[in-house]
Amino acid sequence: MKKIFLFCEAGMSTSLMVSKMQEVANKHNLDIHIEAFPAGKSHVLINEKRPDCVLLGPQVRFLFNKIEEDCIPLNIPIAPIEPASYGAMDGEKVLKQAIRLIKGNSK
Repeated sequence: MKKIFLFCEAGMSTSLMVSKMQEVANKHNLDIHIEAFPAGKSHVLINEKRPDCVLLGPQVRFLFNKIEEDCIPLNIPIAPIEPASYGAMDGEKVLKQAIRLIKGNSK
């Protein structure tokens, strides 16, 4: 099972995005689990749970470099969620973004 973690300001604004992404993953029978968390817990969660991919909500993109420091040693791909996809709550586009990151990382 692949794990995708989304980080945002309080872990709540991405809850709808997680639901939409998980809905698409389930519809296509993908073995993926998606969760949202507050960015303040990223260090502990990345190091303890080791997700396959990390996505950042637009409101915490400024933390990219800081969170990337935890991802690089563990070879975990990280990217900010595209603002247009986030604004439209397009779970399919964001899930595809995460899958591309995971596949690109395994080459």
